[in-house]
Amino acid sequence: MPQSSGPQKFDYYLLNLSWSPEFCYSHRNAPECGKGATFVLHGLWPQNADGTYPQNCSDAPGPSDPSQYSDIYPDPGLLEHEWRTHGTCSGLSPDAFFATARAAFRSFTVPPKLTQLNTQISLPPNQILSLVTESNPAMGAGSLALSCGNNYLTAVEVCLDKQLHPMACGRVRSCRANTVRIPPP
Repeated sequence: MPQSSGPQKFDYYLLNLSWSPEFCYSHRNAPECGKGATFVLHGLWPQNADGTYPQNCSDAPGPSDPSQYSDIYPDPGLLEHEWRTHGTCSGLSPDAFFATARAAFRSFTVPPKLTQLNTQISLPPNQILSLVTESNPAMGAGSLALSCGNNYLTAVEVCLDKQLHPMACGRVRSCRANTVRIPPP
């Protein structure tokens, strides 16, 4: 359940990494749908341990030069949305928020098995998360959640403390499918 009304205290960040091939299936011309794209940054979201999350905390303007973040947000509309909805609740300036998002995104290593797909595969959620932890040893399974839609992989989410160290997620919902389809990049 979202909360609003000005910058708020929050407990941790949720780093949402969208599986680009699934998104790009229905958004072929989106800027983040370059050849071979795997996980792309959807957002770094302030979260609370009780399952609530602040959003739309102020009308503060975003970064003065949004193009400096085109490596993590090639779509300026998504950058603006992420600032307005989540960044304004971080207590950080726009540049500090997006620098933090960039650092969090760059700390994630895409599992090689997923970058080398030539055909769609299907795996149980726990096996997908095992691939992630093998490539990111600091991220224990408890710091990860998997998102799926119609039994397709849509995102991996990582719970991070405010210093960007992986931590237990708590009340973050994870995919409950028995098997998840993963289309190739």
